Amino acid sequence: MSDRVTLITGASAGIGTELARVFASKGHRLALVDRHGDRLTTLASEIVAAGGAAPILIPCDLEHRDACDKIAAALATEGVEVEFVVNNAGFGLFGHAIELDRAAQLGIVAVNILALTDLSLRFADSLIRHRGGILNLGSLAAFLPGPGMAVYYASKAYVLSFSEALRQELAPCGVRVTTLCPGSVSTEFQARAGIKPGFEHEMLNSSAADVAQAGYRGLMENKRAVLPGLGIKVIPFLLRLFPRGFILAAIGRIQLRKRG
Repeated sequence: MSDRVTLITGASAGIGTELARVFASKGHRLALVDRHGDRLTTLASEIVAAGGAAPILIPCDLEHRDACDKIAAALATEGVEVEFVVNNAGFGLFGHAIELDRAAQLGIVAVNILALTDLSLRFADSLIRHRGGILNLGSLAAFLPGPGMAVYYASKAYVLSFSEALRQELAPCGVRVTTLCPGSVSTEFQARAGIKPGFEHEMLNSSAADVAQAGYRGLMENKRAVLPGLGIKVIPFLLRLFPRGFILAAIGRIQLRKRG
């Protein structure tokens, strides 16, 4: 039988790196995907030094249309099958949608939605065969409208909706699907997005390591969604108590404070 691997995208920094460390520490062999190939090499050396199996490294930019084909081809060449898919890669951009670069915003869609959907579906036969699972990185943003980061917030709403539906469909096949929805996490995300974290970052901040641990645990326990931290857990409930227009206005005011 072919070796089984856990495929992790966006593995070279932040939550992705921590997820790689957690899965490797639990005995999973990894296939790591990121556009920063040099960082993948460093991470792979760390994992091997800690006693883990040597990861398969796939330098790849998920914004490119053929990215998922390259990932599948690399795995086929290695003769491995996917047991778990961890769709961690994603990014956002701060600013009004009509003012931001259109191609850059379509890049958000390519990574956060298209690649995530492709990789969630592409290895379905293998996931079913090994009774594995999918961990998709959502966000607290999935529960909110996002003036100031419209495409990013909408992409995370898609991730949550898609993952919940896929979970229901794959449950009879023994495949777990979990959405990890952190709040503010100190990673490279903020710098790439062009935002300066505000007071809500201090209130809802979780470390990348804690988020990764919660995500792994939630997937293994077959949870529908994981919201790391007590403060994060209550927000979706509280949102139901306020009119949508009020929430829109409030988010808009908060976003204005985030300009880097």
